[in-house]
Amino acid sequence: MDPRIWSRLPNRLVARVICFLPPPALFRFRSVSNRWNHLISSKCFVEDYYLRIAPRHHWFLFFKSKRPSNYIYRSNNGCHDNQVCEGYLYDPYEKKWYRLTFPLVSPGFSPAASSGGLIAWVSDDPGHKTILVSNPVSKSFTTQLLPPTSEPRLLPAVGLFANNRTIYVMVAGDDQTSQYAVKNITTERYHFDGAGIHLTWDINSKLPDKCNFETGRMVFMDGKFYCMNYKPFTVYVFDVLTNQWSQMEPPMRRHILSPCLVECKGRLYLVAKVAKNKLKVPKSLRVWRLSTDGSKWDNFVCLQQLDYDQFIAVENGKGFDCVGSGDFIAITVKGSDITLLYDLFQKTWDWIPPCPFLYNAASTSNGCGGGRGLHGFAYEPQPFTPVMDLFNHQLQSFLAHSIMANYQY
Repeated sequence: MDPRIWSRLPNRLVARVICFLPPPALFRFRSVSNRWNHLISSKCFVEDYYLRIAPRHHWFLFFKSKRPSNYIYRSNNGCHDNQVCEGYLYDPYEKKWYRLTFPLVSPGFSPAASSGGLIAWVSDDPGHKTILVSNPVSKSFTTQLLPPTSEPRLLPAVGLFANNRTIYVMVAGDDQTSQYAVKNITTERYHFDGAGIHLTWDINSKLPDKCNFETGRMVFMDGKFYCMNYKPFTVYVFDVLTNQWSQMEPPMRRHILSPCLVECKGRLYLVAKVAKNKLKVPKSLRVWRLSTDGSKWDNFVCLQQLDYDQFIAVENGKGFDCVGSGDFIAITVKGSDITLLYDLFQKTWDWIPPCPFLYNAASTSNGCGGGRGLHGFAYEPQPFTPVMDLFNHQLQSFLAHSIMANYQY
């Protein structure tokens, strides 16, 4: 198009075009001109255009696991030890990798949950856990840590839900300071809804008996957090409105390995390897989908035998972890960067191309930084997250009023 036409387009049309750019291009377009930089940075653009009409990008964000691959998988999955934290953003639609750095995240914190373009980081040290929430794309973060949890914990399950005005953080289980301590299993919730700053965690209720959230993951859907329990296999559900736990049966209670819950576009799926080798229950990798009324699990898809043989040759009994985002389910073999991707829309299986940022002089031959593997999260890259600005603004106002009140006193 003739540049003279571009320069005469009204801001409202330019804003609508820019809204449909992928997040990496959006940042590059800030350097086109002062006019575009001012437009993209304006509150009007964010509230009236981007938050209303911009398409959602369902991508994945991977981190290097802090622990070696032979360590118990329940342990925290960090991304650095006294180094600048680094993550790897994958676009499954364009099959592109991007590298993100987190210079403002201090050592001693590990990524634990994601939602609404935000990542929740939990402190690694046993004791009263502290939480930091950040936006990896815009490099923004909570100016203050969330208050420490009321109960000391070792390796709890952590859940996060965030939208434009609300943040829910859930911490459940592992109320102990060492693996030899006696457990007192409880649930804590931190809720910020824009109405004010909350300075404490709410102790909601005790978890049901025999809880063992080995994966440490929570999946949020329709106002509920879902957790996969091991030994015995059970799906536990926490309703954020009633503050109550309930439980439901998985599709199979026996003969399954590495069961994982994932959420894709408002539907809950369970992925597991079937270990029983009988005619009625052959060995396979299966995906079940929860019915819309939540009453039963439907057998959604089964990996074809040839593809299953290839997957088993790579997995080799190490187990795997799953995460869902948009139309995709990513299945990552533990202790590696090898990831199998299932497209729910196209109904196809494919291997994610290797991350080019993992293969460097410091990486070993498997490309995973010493065999530690990758740990993935569902992630929607969001250049703008109003709830972060709202939280920081109200926190600063609260601190300012507190200081003034103390000064006057």
